[in-house]
Amino acid sequence: MSKGDGRAKKEAYFAKLESLLEEYPSIFVVNVDNVGSNQMHQVRQALRGEAVVLMGKNTMVRRAIRNLLPDNPNYEKLLSVLRGNVGFVFTKGDLKSIRDKVVENRVAAPAKAGALAPVDVTIPGGNTGMEPGKTSFFQALGIPTKIAKGLIEIVNDVDLIKKGTKVGASEATLLNMMNISPFTYGMTVEAVYDNGTIFTPEILDIDETHLIGNLMQGITTIAAVSMAIDYPTVAAVPHLLINGYKNVIAVALNSDYSFEAVDRIKEILADPSKFAAAAAPAAAASGGAAAAAPAAAEEEPEASDEEDMFGLFD
Repeated sequence: MSKGDGRAKKEAYFAKLESLLEEYPSIFVVNVDNVGSNQMHQVRQALRGEAVVLMGKNTMVRRAIRNLLPDNPNYEKLLSVLRGNVGFVFTKGDLKSIRDKVVENRVAAPAKAGALAPVDVTIPGGNTGMEPGKTSFFQALGIPTKIAKGLIEIVNDVDLIKKGTKVGASEATLLNMMNISPFTYGMTVEAVYDNGTIFTPEILDIDETHLIGNLMQGITTIAAVSMAIDYPTVAAVPHLLINGYKNVIAVALNSDYSFEAVDRIKEILADPSKFAAAAAPAAAASGGAAAAAPAAAEEEPEASDEEDMFGLFD
């Protein structure tokens, strides 16, 4: 390929990246470590019509973005997340649903020596189906085994590899011999850029329930602090009014001052039987079902008593 062809491809790439940045308001910065070409093709198919996947060398992407900074300074935020083997997924759709489609395509892969383990790896106990001549592989890793019916059997479950540690040659060989593919690989979302703001993908998992819960907790805290320091705020006003009303009633009950609500309370205090009369309509409004339940409960002991009496002569 001549220098002219290489220069033309770079210019075409810069133009495509610029047009995508201008057209799409949202961008996923995805890591594609250990993602094969066939898997990448499947992701593109799953996102067809909803998102566009663009890969490229970080140096080229940085250069293209720096050229666009005079017109849109917000693109500088993308430069901070261009680390490692990453690419872009441009979209106008719902960020959470697109994120799910990006990360759901994963394939199982064998352990390779020198690779960082993305998850903990545990070898289950039981018969391995391997001949006794291969016992040395297990002994080298300190895995307790025994011979059962002419085959190697692992005594109990063994934690072989910890997440984030490098896979050793012995561990990789043993897992491959046992036909265990402990890892799965696929695109992972490193960051999300949306209309000039960049944030971590965990933000997408926050729903209305979390937001409302945090809002109510904040309102409760503000009201509590306001009442503790006697400083009125919108959150504390309802509580201050109710407490003030309670104080007015308390003063009226201990003085000759009266108004409708206090007069009713004074009547009940003077004649407690009126409280029962006032409570009766509320009990009637609860319906006949509530009244039937106690009646049924009263009948049950009689039946149980009979059963107990007959049980004495069995």
